[in-house]
Amino acid sequence: MVLRLNGNLSIDNLRHYPAAIIDELRTLLAAGALAHADPNRDNFYELDSGARMFYIHVSPRGSKVLLLASWPKGAAELERAAD
Repeated sequence: MVLRLNGNLSIDNLRHYPAAIIDELRTLLAAGALAHADPNRDNFYELDSGARMFYIHVSPRGSKVLLLASWPKGAAELERAAD
């Protein structure tokens, strides 16, 4: 699925990631991100930016995002994505 959030989006940076990562997430959400819903939790998603993964929670109203984790994609993940 594609997740797209615009407008006055608030991103809570719970783990104090660098501003560049928050900017990347904001841009990704505005453009529309490939998202995989967490089957065990409502409103939790993994987003794939190509080179980086994000694990987020989107408030039910869609105006607030909690960035819970972010990590660079490893070589194995990049190879799977290319297949």
